Amino acid sequence: MEPVNHNVLSMEKQFIFADDRPFPSCHASTLAILPNGDVLAAWFGGSYEKASDVAIWMSRRSGDAWSAPYKIADEEGIAHWNPVLYAEGLKIWLFYKVGHEIPAWFTRIMRSEDGGQTWSEPEELVPGDIGGRGPVRSKPIRLSDGSMVAPTSVEYRDPETPGKEIWEAYVDITGDSGNTWTRSAIVPMNVSELVGTNYGPSKGLIQPTLWSPGGFIVHMLLRSTEGMIFRSDSEDGGFTWCTAYPAGLPNNNSGIDVVLMDKGKLALVFNPVSGFTTDSPRTPLVIRFSSDNGFTWTDEVVLEDGPGEYSYPAIVYRDNELYVTYTWNRERIVFRKLVMLP
Repeated sequence: MEPVNHNVLSMEKQFIFADDRPFPSCHASTLAILPNGDVLAAWFGGSYEKASDVAIWMSRRSGDAWSAPYKIADEEGIAHWNPVLYAEGLKIWLFYKVGHEIPAWFTRIMRSEDGGQTWSEPEELVPGDIGGRGPVRSKPIRLSDGSMVAPTSVEYRDPETPGKEIWEAYVDITGDSGNTWTRSAIVPMNVSELVGTNYGPSKGLIQPTLWSPGGFIVHMLLRSTEGMIFRSDSEDGGFTWCTAYPAGLPNNNSGIDVVLMDKGKLALVFNPVSGFTTDSPRTPLVIRFSSDNGFTWTDEVVLEDGPGEYSYPAIVYRDNELYVTYTWNRERIVFRKLVMLP
């Protein structure tokens, strides 16, 4: 078996469902690995993004086969968005958003104690919150003290400047496995460095993805409207963050996700496109690796490079294997399994 590159021994690709899907459009997938090797994947699907019939769908991979998609969350008459799965053994958390517009999102949580066979009823993550708490797109992480840190952000209109949109990133922290949450400080931005691109003016930073090398040190990478990924760092478990700075990675305002592997190595999945065009193409989609805590990234693995949209990836790691899902032209969800070289 020929290695894919210096990090990857082999790579497989599957569509989670076929063309006879029960929804015209789908996006924003997430996945979790169970102790027996099963994989759970979830995404939102319906007529189109923001439509009132958009629900959260799920499928389970047992062996090499995926189950038919089934609805896991569907509140009548309101759009569902951005599911996030997080698993520890057989215990699974499912977070997602509901709302007609992003600034009016409510965050829901469902829990399973049996590997996703049964689920609790949906609840508000933070009662009364409007705008978004808990993970906005990427998975939480656990720190060494047991706290869970969830990467999140908000998008809203500037009340003082009509038509101006503001993006702000932060994290939500829980010490009781998701029963109560504390919101961190906003990630600071040097506004003079944020200029936007020819696609539009600067909005800020959203949709962070996290890793921790140990202790109370937490790092994040962030999506921006600057044609590049930004980074921020915390030394107090995520409660405060340094001013965000360019991470040296191109990105065309598309979703990213990172995971910490063995021996401190990182894997980042993203669209490495340095700017925008009028249609903001989200291709190619690649994985790059870092062995120096995210300061340099090498050994690119190409997941997709043809015309189309390949976006909003999710990535997890277990036992020398990487698992990835992503959107395929807003019509399908792709699953990838990469076996890493030792």
